[in-house]
Amino acid sequence: MTQPFQLPDFYVPHPARLNPHLEEARIHTKRWARALGMLEGSGVWEESDLDSHDYALLCAYTHPDCDSEALSLVTDWYVWVFFFDDHFLEMYKRSQDRAGAKAYLDRLAAFMPMDLADGFPEPAGPVEAGLADLWERTVPAMSPHWRERFAESTRNLLNESMWELANINIGRVANPLEYIEMRRKVGGAPWSAGLVEYVSAEVPARVAHTRPLAVLRDAFSDAVHIRNDLFSYEREVADEGELSNAVLVLETFLGCTTQEAAEASNDLLTSRLQQFEQTALGELPQLFADHAMDPAEIAAVLAYAKGLQDWQSGGHEWHMVSSRYMNKEARPTAPLSLPFMPTGLGGAALDLRSVLEPRALERRRRSFSHVPFERTGPSVIPDIHMPFPLSLSPHHAHAREGSVAWAREMGLLDPQPGDPGSAIWNEPKLRGYDFALCSAGIDPDATREALLLNACWLTWGTYGDDYYPVVFAQAKNLPAAKATTARLIAMIPLDHTEQPEPATAMERALGDLWVRTSAQMGPRVRAEFRATLVSMLESWLWEVDNQIQNRIPDPVDYAEMRRRTFGSHLTMYLCRLGQQGRGIPEEIYASGTIRSLENAAADAACMINDIFSYQKEVEVEGEVHNFVLVTRNFFDIGYPEALRICHDLLTRRTEEFEHIVANQLPLLYDDWKLDAGARAGLDAYVGELEDWLAGILNWHRKVRRYREEDLHGLPDLLSSGVWSSSFGMSAARLSLPR
Repeated sequence: MTQPFQLPDFYVPHPARLNPHLEEARIHTKRWARALGMLEGSGVWEESDLDSHDYALLCAYTHPDCDSEALSLVTDWYVWVFFFDDHFLEMYKRSQDRAGAKAYLDRLAAFMPMDLADGFPEPAGPVEAGLADLWERTVPAMSPHWRERFAESTRNLLNESMWELANINIGRVANPLEYIEMRRKVGGAPWSAGLVEYVSAEVPARVAHTRPLAVLRDAFSDAVHIRNDLFSYEREVADEGELSNAVLVLETFLGCTTQEAAEASNDLLTSRLQQFEQTALGELPQLFADHAMDPAEIAAVLAYAKGLQDWQSGGHEWHMVSSRYMNKEARPTAPLSLPFMPTGLGGAALDLRSVLEPRALERRRRSFSHVPFERTGPSVIPDIHMPFPLSLSPHHAHAREGSVAWAREMGLLDPQPGDPGSAIWNEPKLRGYDFALCSAGIDPDATREALLLNACWLTWGTYGDDYYPVVFAQAKNLPAAKATTARLIAMIPLDHTEQPEPATAMERALGDLWVRTSAQMGPRVRAEFRATLVSMLESWLWEVDNQIQNRIPDPVDYAEMRRRTFGSHLTMYLCRLGQQGRGIPEEIYASGTIRSLENAAADAACMINDIFSYQKEVEVEGEVHNFVLVTRNFFDIGYPEALRICHDLLTRRTEEFEHIVANQLPLLYDDWKLDAGARAGLDAYVGELEDWLAGILNWHRKVRRYREEDLHGLPDLLSSGVWSSSFGMSAARLSLPR
C-alpha cells in the first residue's frame, strides 16, 4: 500500500548509539511481560507483537550508556506504557466507554504511593500489576521530589487519555496550540524525561521547575511527539481513527495536503530541537550562575540534558527500524565523515548532513536575521470572533480619573532623577491609553474601589512592559534588567514588614499595589498571587534577552511565554479571588480542564493584542515578540498570509474555549461531584473570563495606542481639545474567511 506521504528529511544532529546490553534487556523484558500476563491470553499482545515492536531496542538506543540492570528496568517501563496504550485502545477507545475508562484510570493512581510502606491494592490485571512492580523497583533510588514529579507525569499520561477519547467521540481535531498542550500529557515524553533522570542524573529540586529546565523538557517532548506522529500517521489516522496527530492537526488547520502538513510538522520538529539547543547553550550557563550551583549540581543538569539528547536521537533511530511505524524510504542517520575531522566517539557525535541540511540552516538563519523597524503600514484588523457580550462598569470615569491621579502621585508620568528611561509616558498618553476602560470591560461588576485598583494594576503592568524594551533591550543591558527585576521582586514580600524602601517610581507603584491588594489575603493565597507576579516579571527578562540577540522566538516557546508577558495569569488569578468561599476545591483550578480553559482564553487575548499592535511593535519599536511576526518567520510568508493564520488560530482558540465550557466542564463537575454552590462559582468564573475577553477586545478597538496616528507623532488630539471617547478604530479592516 502506498504511504500517505513521503517522510521528510529529519533534523537529527547527533547520531544514535546503541547500548551493549541490548540482548540482556530483550531476554529480561520478555520474561517480565509474560510473568505479568501481557502476552498470550491478554487479548492485546502475542509474543510476536512484543518481538516486532522491540522496546528493548528503543531503550538501548535512547539510553546508550546505562548498565544492564538500569536498561532492563527502563525497558520494562516502556513495555508497560505501550501495553497500557494498546490495552486502553482495545478496551475503551474502540468501544468509546468513557465511564469504564474513568474508573479504570482512577484506580491506577493508587499504585504510585509516595511511601512504599503504604503498600499497593491487589492488582486486577497486567497494567496494575506491572505498575506496582515497576514503582517498587524504581522509587527507592529517587528522592521524594522526583517521585512526586514522576507520579504527576504518569497520571497525566494516563488521565489525559480521556481527552483523546472525548475527541474521538465527537470527531474533533484539536487546533495546533491545543494539540501541543495536550500531546505532552497523552504522548508521554515528559514521563520519558523522568526516566532519563533515573538513568543519568536527578535534576536538583531547587531548579527543577525553572524556565530552562522546563523548556528543555517541553522542547524535547514536543520533538519526540511530532516525530512519532510523522512515523505513525498511517497506523494511527488510517487504521485506528486517532485524531491526536500533528500532521492531521496541521492538515486540518491549514487546509493543505497531507504532504505539505508533514513538511510543516517536520519544520516545527526542527524548530523545537533548535529551541532545545538554544536553551542548553544559552540559558543553562546563566541558570548555573543565578542559582550559585555547585559542580555536582551542574554536572547533574548537564548529564540530564545529554540524556534527553541521546533519547531524541535514539528514538528517531528506533522509529526507522520498528515494524510499528511507517518508515519506507526514510533517510538513515549516520555521521558524515570528512577527511579533516577526527574519528572515534567524539568525531561521531555530530551528523553534519543534518546540521548543514538547507531547510534547517535557513530556519536558524531566519530566526536571527530579522531587520528591525521595517515599514509595515497600518495594522490590518480582521473581523474578530467574539461570542461574549460586552458589559461596562458604571464606575469607568471614577477609575480613569483615579488611576491617572495615582500614576501621577507614584511618579510614572514625569522623568525621574537618575532614571532617563522613565520619561516614556505623560498624562495625555496615559489618558489616551485609558486602562480604566479595559478594567470596566473585564470586571463590569466590580465595586468603585476594586475597579480603580484593577485600573492601577493595568497601568503599572503596561508601564513596565513599555519600560523594559526602551531602557534595557535597546541598550542591550541584560544585567541591568536583571538587577531591576530583582529589586521589583523584593517589593512584593510575603511579609509586608520586609518590603524595602522604593528607589524608583516603578518600585514605588508596585509596592503600593502589592500592599493594597494582598493585605487581606491569607498566606497561601498571597503566595500564589505573588508567584503570578514573579512569573510575569521574569518573563520580561526573556523578552529583553531575545531582543538583544535579535532572535524571533520559536512559535511554541513564544505562545507559552506570551501568556506570562501579557500578565494573563495575574489578571485571571484576580478573577478567581471573587469565587473564594464557594466550595471550589483548589485541585479544580489545577485540573487539565481549567488550565486548558485559561490557556485558550489567554492565547486569544494575546493574539488580539498582537494583531492590533503589529505596526507599533514591528515598525515603531523594532520588536521581535509578536504572533504575526513569529508566524511570518516560521512559515517564511508575508504579512497577509501570517495575519490570516493568526486570525484563524485566534478564532479556533475562542471556539475551543466555548467547546470546553459546553462539553468538558459538565464532565468535570460530575467527576468531582460538585455541589450547586461550587458549580455556580465555577460558572461565575467562566463568566468573568468571558468578560475578560470581551473587555480586552473592546479596549483594543477604542484605545489611542495602536492606530497609525498614535504612533507617528501626529497632532495630539487630547491637547487640542478634540478628544472623543468613541473615536473607534481607524485602521483598515479585512474580513478573513475561515
